[in-house]
Amino acid sequence: MYGFNVQMDGSFDDAVNRVTEALKSEGFGVLTEIDVKATLKAKLDVDRNAYKILGACNPGLANQALNADPDIGLLLPCNVVVREEGDGRITVGFMDPIAVMSLVDKSGVKELAGQVRAKLERVRDQLATG
Repeated sequence: MYGFNVQMDGSFDDAVNRVTEALKSEGFGVLTEIDVKATLKAKLDVDRNAYKILGACNPGLANQALNADPDIGLLLPCNVVVREEGDGRITVGFMDPIAVMSLVDKSGVKELAGQVRAKLERVRDQLATG
């Protein structure tokens, strides 16, 4: 498994805002926001439900990861997907840093990935409780 998720009620834009705020509470900022729906409409004239990829970064933990392996930036930031389902509910998916960082064979990276996963799980739990 390379990720975990939570379902939410409410509007898509509200969900994106709630996810962003919950990430902040665990020390993450959103570095990038990719509007997949708008991009696919513009490039391929494909209609999709709302779908955004948020590139989340915790600067302190990212710095530790980069110190362990400068090439680890290829695996950063932590992607969080916010997508609207066919029934109107919102799914928020989180990249599992343990799965992704298992590609790196450097001292301390596994432990660091565990710390990041714990923070993202707390974000998921915040969103689940509303």
